[in-house]
Amino acid sequence: MSVQSRSDRGTFRPVAGQQKTEILWDTYGVPHIYGKDVQSLFHAFGWAQMHSHGNVILRLYGQARGRAAEYWGEKYVESDQWVRTMGVPVRAQQWYDAQNPTFRNYIDAFAAGINAYTQNHAELIDDEVKGVLPVTGVDVLAHLHRVLNFTFIVNPQTVASLREEWENTQDTSTEFNQQNITPQKPLGSNGWAIAPSRSASGNAMLLANPHNPWSNLFLWYEAQLNAPGIDTYGATLVGIPVLTIGFNDNLGWTHTVNKYNGRDVYELTLADGGYRFDGKIRAFETETQTLNVRQPDGTLEEKPLTVQRSIHGPVIAQKDGKALALRVVGLDQPGALEQWWTMGLAKNLTEFEAAIKPLQIPMFTVIYADREGHIMHLFNGQVPVRSQGDYAYWSGIIPGDTSTTLSTQFHPYADLPRVLDPQSGWLQNANDPPWTTTFPAPLKPDDYPAYMVPRGPMEFRAQHSAKMLKSDERISFEKMVEYKHSTHVELAERLLDDLITAARQHGGEVGKNAADVLETWDRKTESDSRGAVLFAFWNEEVDFSNLFAVPWNEQEPLTTPNGLADPVSAVTALEAAAQRVIATYGTLDVPWGEVFRLRSGNLDLPANGGEVDIFRNLWFSPLEDGRFEAIGGESYVAAIEFSNPVRAMALVSYGNATQPNSPHVGDQLELFAKKQLRPIWRSRQEIEVHLATREVFTDVE
Repeated sequence: MSVQSRSDRGTFRPVAGQQKTEILWDTYGVPHIYGKDVQSLFHAFGWAQMHSHGNVILRLYGQARGRAAEYWGEKYVESDQWVRTMGVPVRAQQWYDAQNPTFRNYIDAFAAGINAYTQNHAELIDDEVKGVLPVTGVDVLAHLHRVLNFTFIVNPQTVASLREEWENTQDTSTEFNQQNITPQKPLGSNGWAIAPSRSASGNAMLLANPHNPWSNLFLWYEAQLNAPGIDTYGATLVGIPVLTIGFNDNLGWTHTVNKYNGRDVYELTLADGGYRFDGKIRAFETETQTLNVRQPDGTLEEKPLTVQRSIHGPVIAQKDGKALALRVVGLDQPGALEQWWTMGLAKNLTEFEAAIKPLQIPMFTVIYADREGHIMHLFNGQVPVRSQGDYAYWSGIIPGDTSTTLSTQFHPYADLPRVLDPQSGWLQNANDPPWTTTFPAPLKPDDYPAYMVPRGPMEFRAQHSAKMLKSDERISFEKMVEYKHSTHVELAERLLDDLITAARQHGGEVGKNAADVLETWDRKTESDSRGAVLFAFWNEEVDFSNLFAVPWNEQEPLTTPNGLADPVSAVTALEAAAQRVIATYGTLDVPWGEVFRLRSGNLDLPANGGEVDIFRNLWFSPLEDGRFEAIGGESYVAAIEFSNPVRAMALVSYGNATQPNSPHVGDQLELFAKKQLRPIWRSRQEIEVHLATREVFTDVE
């Protein structure tokens, strides 16, 4: 393959029938790929992802193979054990064999692009990850499988927590339920669709805003994919060969992590070397595998791994004559990549729904808008058909001795909660159940199985999301972007007045001083907000299990919960928080941005936004100096108006690359700190104006 690379800001030249494949890299490191055909497009997309994230991708593919410890040592043993126990490498081959032959060629082309990049630019890839090469289409699917089924639907941290609590409890019966399981901080996201009736311009609009960790397999990658008849723009998680959030001239979609349970944990009763099932003894399938673990001297040490599987799935724990087995949906549904690809090719609602009806994507809400003015919210997922019980029951530990609890089918598209073109003219999801996607609420929980989706509550981020949309009769594109950056603390609206009154009534000098600071606080987490740090620390001190005088009520979803149930204990927590703030920062009214920071390379910027159920969501990790560094949350933002031409702006908070010495590592962080988006360049003419580098592929097969 021959690749010509050069800087070029030349005059726009229309291409009459794309006869070559090109990557036009813009000044923010976004690849605009023009493929002479679809296979060449996928090849170039693999090349582009390696250019931007090569080291990360090879490490992720090594982990998806279940061979990371062989490549990089002992610290990856648990990762390999998880991937192998869940059957990812073997099933990835099965998925590969089951692909539509044409689409399988596209996956192979993506893998070939990865390999071609490393052959041409070996010096830009770290030596320690080159052992993974060459990669194959099976590796691509193994990575996808690990991300979807064994990170988003269920992950090793959640399973380890469940296993530890189950092993340590005295109760080995199935009465051990969801209340015994330590919840994990959920991955978050915001999504909006606004109909022409609520848009200032009369055009439908879409807001995409996933919240993920800023590292590893959660990194977003922005790109434009062009081939004859194809022009889709959007983003995907690194290593995935199609856009998973995207838009074209006619329509667009985003995803949010939905309140969805696609995993069942079964308690088995052991007997005679097997387990009881429907009144009989059933044998486990047992397999012994070998993990090769690289030692510091470069030698490999063999470590055995024994995997037991019941009819439910792999065994994840055993004690006292009992065992736990894990069942995960979607293991026989290999078509997620082709479904996302087809979604990006759709030209109208009918074609888009035809693309998503097979339900190959195992979870995620779909928020949709199009040029014709349609908007849609779909509670998407492979929801198992259950025999009994509600959502809470199936989130716990289920009796595994009977086939009546073993789900073997999932609900078809027609069964799922779906809202199309609501009377309100707007839809939102901020990881809340679909019942609160808009108001007046068109969906009724009683019309759906109790196990499909929980009934509530509506968290504060979702409430603020809905209130912003509900309060504005004509939303402009600029206003939508402004709302997107809201740092308003909805929780403060429900508690702050009561807390200030209680502090002045029950508090000592520290409590009264804290009340004074909170009274002048703007109830936001702007970088210069004074009082936000104190309120955040109070959130850590106070007992949320008995905080509100009025609990959440689904009849009043946007005004409850409300009020302090125990003002005295709330003041005690406030005084403890105030003492921490003074001891650490020397003043109660330290600005938010002095404590919470955005860091990348030499950049160290004041943050705005935060974790307290704020629409502009950021997650922080403590630093040694008492400050906190953003490590997740706001990841990718795209604001789209289906005008003619489409108007769109975007941001990848941490930049569109992670490769060492790339100028695009962190190059969008200053825009993020200023609450700004950058324009999306889609036409070839405007891309040429903002061109940094052009790569031309002259002989891609």
